[in-house]
Amino acid sequence: MKQAKLSLYVAGAILAMSGGAQAATDMTFGGYIKADVMFSDYGNGAPDSGALSRQFYVPGTIYGSEGNGEQVVDFQARESRFNFKTVTDLDGHTLTGFIELDFMTHADGNERVSNSYSPRIRHAFVSYDEWTIGQTWTTFQNPGALPENLDFVGAAEGTPFVRQSQIRYSTGNWQFSIENPETTVTPYGGGSRITSGSGVVPDFVGRYNFKTSNGSSFSAAAIVRQLNVEQTIGGTAYDTSEMGYGASFAGVIPVGKDDFKFTATYGEGLGRYMALNYANAGVIDANGDIEAIKSFGGFVSYRHWWTEQWRSSVTFSGFSADNDVALTGEAVNKSAYSAYVNLLYSPSKPVTFGVEFMHALNELENGFEGDLNRVIFSAKYVL
Repeated sequence: MKQAKLSLYVAGAILAMSGGAQAATDMTFGGYIKADVMFSDYGNGAPDSGALSRQFYVPGTIYGSEGNGEQVVDFQARESRFNFKTVTDLDGHTLTGFIELDFMTHADGNERVSNSYSPRIRHAFVSYDEWTIGQTWTTFQNPGALPENLDFVGAAEGTPFVRQSQIRYSTGNWQFSIENPETTVTPYGGGSRITSGSGVVPDFVGRYNFKTSNGSSFSAAAIVRQLNVEQTIGGTAYDTSEMGYGASFAGVIPVGKDDFKFTATYGEGLGRYMALNYANAGVIDANGDIEAIKSFGGFVSYRHWWTEQWRSSVTFSGFSADNDVALTGEAVNKSAYSAYVNLLYSPSKPVTFGVEFMHALNELENGFEGDLNRVIFSAKYVL
């Protein structure tokens, strides 16, 4: 009955938008169920149960908790996701709606009894021909170049990885967007991150996608953004802004049945766009002004098909921030690296079983290091 009501509601809305004319609509349900078992070894002691890095690798969260044991095991099905998509033909125009949810990152449940975690929005957008409005991957990112890893992100420090609300226009190989701005900076001398919700200038992104005759696909993206802080923190009033920019080049190159994937990104003031905000976009100087922080990150991944059902990927990823320690202090993130190797088996197309080993190393400017070794066993069923 609920499905019937949903279909009637969608049909009615579409008819209204089309002036009562007949409209052909395709509605699909998708997603996957994924269960993980993760055996982790934190060099400085494991974070507490429910911590973000116990769900997946997040650069900057593996420095450890002193006094805790180093080896832990986590069972989870939180990466499972579901989505709804509609595609409607409106007198030659294409109207698309898409919404997707999963259960990651929340700390509103626990592992004691029910393991109940709230769903969260991943994507929620509507497209009308060349226009896309709503939340989805930032145009600065090429999600098609991400490696096939069992870890939730995989190569987390080496790729742009942001989903946010935006308005995007696509024409031919080009994409242009204005996207939600958010500034993260380090206070003068170091300390807790300042997350500024001020500023009215959106982030501007352009991307060019192209393919070659051998089937390779590439993307070149650029971003220009305003870093802005207008608030009082600790009794000090800040009113400052600075420009940030960045460029990213990504690609997928077929090698027979295999493929090679990569992304390389550089910029000043990228902050949250890279490495899951491992480094901030800028730092406040002695005059109360923002100084943008330079950063570079990238990854390479090679996937080899052993047979039609067996395959492996080897991935190396890294990130480095050029901090001015005279401004940031030495207790800020400097560099992050990770490496992955896996073996995946798909007895039929929608089902995959796999095992993956990953090693990650993070370092602060003062030389303090955190490391993580993890073995992941996964089972995945694509709906």
